[in-house]
Order: sequence, then structure tokens, then C-alpha cells
Amino acid sequence: MNIPEAEDVLSVAAAWRAAGERVAVATVTETWGSSPRPAGSQMAITASGRMAGSVSGGCIEGAVAEAARRTIASGTPQLLDFGVSNERAWEVGLACGGKVKVFVEALS
Repeated sequence: MNIPEAEDVLSVAAAWRAAGERVAVATVTETWGSSPRPAGSQMAITASGRMAGSVSGGCIEGAVAEAARRTIASGTPQLLDFGVSNERAWEVGLACGGKVKVFVEALS
């Protein structure tokens, strides 16, 4: 039986939290145009830098991880909005252009 990816990421996040790690979960809430990952894709990030899952790839993933560490520190959720023109798409990691919104929240 295959476990859906979102459940797997949440299981990993819960295990990290149970082990005493401070954890945030990032979830793709909306996409427009071309996007490497669909809405509902998730990534778990710890304050120590561990990551599981994926919300996009390229520099967006790094930016989401950085935002997750800020969310862990502050406790304040964030809604991140990434979008680029087709001309700049390869530069920033959205290979075919498009927009992605990612919600980041700390687990308590």
C-alpha cells in the first residue's frame, strides 16, 4: 500500500516534533501556469535545517526553508507568493514560468 506523499511528510514532521525538534510545515496552496509541484504538496523543515518533501525546487525551496525558520522562531505563519515571467523562469527555479503560493506554519 502506497502512502500519499502529504501523509508521509506529515508523519516525518510529527516524528521530528516528538523527538524535540522545532518544526514548520509548508503547503502549496495555489498554483497558476506551470508549476513543478501541485497544490497540496508539502515540505517539513526543522529549526536545525532538516527537510522532507518538496514544494517546488530551485531557489523557491531555499526561500521557503528560510521563511520556515523565521516562522519557527516567531510563531507567526506566512503566506509566500512566488511568481515570475517566462523570461526569468529558469533563473529562479520555475522552469516554465507561473506562480506558486505557499503557506508556512509552525507545529506546536
